[in-house]
Amino acid sequence: MAVSRVSFGVLAFAVALVFAIALPSVQAQSFAPAPSPTSDGTSIDQGIAYVLMLVALVLTYLIHAADFCSF
Repeated sequence: MAVSRVSFGVLAFAVALVFAIALPSVQAQSFAPAPSPTSDGTSIDQGIAYVLMLVALVLTYLIHAADFCSF
């Protein structure tokens, strides 16, 4: 009976030691931060600005071409 209590105590100590060593390292891992957004709106605004400038250029060309042809 005494041998089983001693072996149970040694086994319990060994299990507690394994958990004491293994569990903190598992909990120490942290998640990586979330990636930054790929588009913060400035590239969309810049694309819209380019399209509007192209439309203004085409309209200016068409207005001046029509004005030149009226002479």
